[in-house]
Amino acid sequence: MATDYTTKVSSTDTLHTLKEAGETIADPNYDIRGREVLAKDGEKIGKVDALLVDEQDAKVRFMRVEAGGFLGIGEKKWLVPIDAITRVDSDHVYVDQTKQRFTSAPVYDPTVVSKNDFDNYYGGLYNYWGYGPYWAPGYRYPTWW
Repeated sequence: MATDYTTKVSSTDTLHTLKEAGETIADPNYDIRGREVLAKDGEKIGKVDALLVDEQDAKVRFMRVEAGGFLGIGEKKWLVPIDAITRVDSDHVYVDQTKQRFTSAPVYDPTVVSKNDFDNYYGGLYNYWGYGPYWAPGYRYPTWW
């Protein structure tokens, strides 16, 4: 049974992309944008096109993965907690999820995520991917990051 963490996040929390905030990552080795995402079985998923940071702690919480499409038409985007990352090399980001899990995942559409449903939306994503959210008691930031 999934734990419901959706009411524990503060309604003042905000997630934004590094680009939107005009921020950078100090060590370029940790900037995984543009790298190909590979499922745990080695299948290609897509590329990391953005990193979402929580405003309060200034930590990366999600990577936005895009796949498919041509010139932006038909592409899909997903938000995946960075907790799913098992390792990173110079060209790839490896995750502990299957390609099937991605194809069934809720597609990210920023126009449907409002300030009012922040708790439910992001809490639901953590539940979908099988992780406790960063605002839950006992959460530990990934050590590889």
